[in-house]
Amino acid sequence: MIHSHQITGLVLAGGRGSRMGGADKGLQNFNGTPLAMHTLLRLQMQEGDLLAEQMINANRNLAAYEAFGVPVWPDTLDDFAGPLAGFMTGLERCETPYLLTVPCDTPLYPLDLAVRLAQAFEKEDTEIAMAAAREEDGQLRAQPVFCLLKLELLESLTAFTQGGGRKIDRWTAEHHTVIVPFDLPADDPRAFFNANTLAELHALENP
Repeated sequence: MIHSHQITGLVLAGGRGSRMGGADKGLQNFNGTPLAMHTLLRLQMQEGDLLAEQMINANRNLAAYEAFGVPVWPDTLDDFAGPLAGFMTGLERCETPYLLTVPCDTPLYPLDLAVRLAQAFEKEDTEIAMAAAREEDGQLRAQPVFCLLKLELLESLTAFTQGGGRKIDRWTAEHHTVIVPFDLPADDPRAFFNANTLAELHALENP
């Protein structure tokens, strides 16, 4: 069983915010707190022991993110290359055996995310644990930016991105990825709703 002190948490806040009119999504307020700070606080509130470390992946307004009190690292790939660029940056900087990735635009993600993803590693051949949630149409869909990754996947990810790969699911398909459903009766059905627009963000503020 993986313990929390073996996990580093990474907040992904490196996107363009295209559907928010180019706004830096992680700095938009959610119930009075910048989204990335809110996301960071939920990492620090995860069930079990505290995660070993937290950090943020951001490509703009770095001083604003640094004010949240954790290390901030921009992509090592150019041109806002997407979540995999954030994964790679996190794996490059991670000093623990596992990296937990969470996006900054999903403010209600579960407080037992780390514990439940870690349980997937009870099978020795697991390399990636990925969350999945049931959507409005009743289908269980993977949430690929919510992953717990083994540190040794850095070499594979570097090769994939250097070959032009940018799709998370294509890379995770190369590895033993376990899908972890978050569809228990007690699970919040909005836990994995992400806010792509300011209207969607404000809607999530209301219960």
